[in-house]
Amino acid sequence: MSLLLGALGMGSVLALLALGIFVSFRIFAFPDMTAEGSVTLGAAVAAALLVAGHDPVTATAAATAAGAVAGTVTGVLHTRFRLNGLLAGILVMTALYSINLHIMGRSNLPLGEAQSFVTLTGSLAARFADHDGNVQFMGRAASAQDLGLFIGAAIFAGVVCAALYLFFHTRIGSAMRATGDNPQMIRALGSNDGMLITAGLALSNALVALSGALLAQYQGFADLQMGIGMLVWGLASVIIGESLTGSGKLGYLLIGAILGSVLFRLLVAVALRWGLDPADLKLVTAVFVLIALVAPGMVAQLRGRLAGGAPNA
Repeated sequence: MSLLLGALGMGSVLALLALGIFVSFRIFAFPDMTAEGSVTLGAAVAAALLVAGHDPVTATAAATAAGAVAGTVTGVLHTRFRLNGLLAGILVMTALYSINLHIMGRSNLPLGEAQSFVTLTGSLAARFADHDGNVQFMGRAASAQDLGLFIGAAIFAGVVCAALYLFFHTRIGSAMRATGDNPQMIRALGSNDGMLITAGLALSNALVALSGALLAQYQGFADLQMGIGMLVWGLASVIIGESLTGSGKLGYLLIGAILGSVLFRLLVAVALRWGLDPADLKLVTAVFVLIALVAPGMVAQLRGRLAGGAPNA
């Protein structure tokens, strides 16, 4: 049960990362490498503030704002200085490595006894726990802290998902979606597509940094290397979610990103439970992404061949 709740909790935390990746890669079709640095940036800012005695809300909000600044810098480099989008993201990601190190003061910063999002949700869930600190979940005893984290992270991801859905149906949000589909049309209508792209990247990296801040609080530490591979993780979640929903509508895609993140984390947890060497985790992640990318096309080709070979009625 602890493995299941841990996977659900981690998947819900990283669902925010998937939503951020969805904004940059699906809404704007922008290959934003900044995300790998923004994850660590959010974790570093949150951890440093928590250790300094600030409350979790302030620390998490500051981490989110820091991610927005990183995304804005990438957007400015791309739109104002005409740098290639991929190169702009790589430059900011590289610069964030040193910035994150300065923020933390070392490569690994433990939270210790600092008050965090995890302790808050755990204390709320403990009110319903028995004398052993367990609560009933799906008919079985589970840790109150694990259950509290899962419920809190799931609510957080759900609220953010709903907010994104509503935002992308506003005038500005609709303009952002149109910019990703046809930037020439947006410019012809007199809108500033550069500003829209920059704002979209700021929003994307704010969500990524928010995920990093919650991830650091979940793990109990911030590490300089924790952002490595997170971009692939987010893409895998988005792709798996698209396969699960099977719809191109915005609402389904947003929900699919969350479900994809949770399912992907469950797959990883099962693989680790079956004896997967943690050193091979990144390799397995890459294989999962490859399968998610290739499988839909292969299935479509197979269906086409079967349909083409079927006898006429």
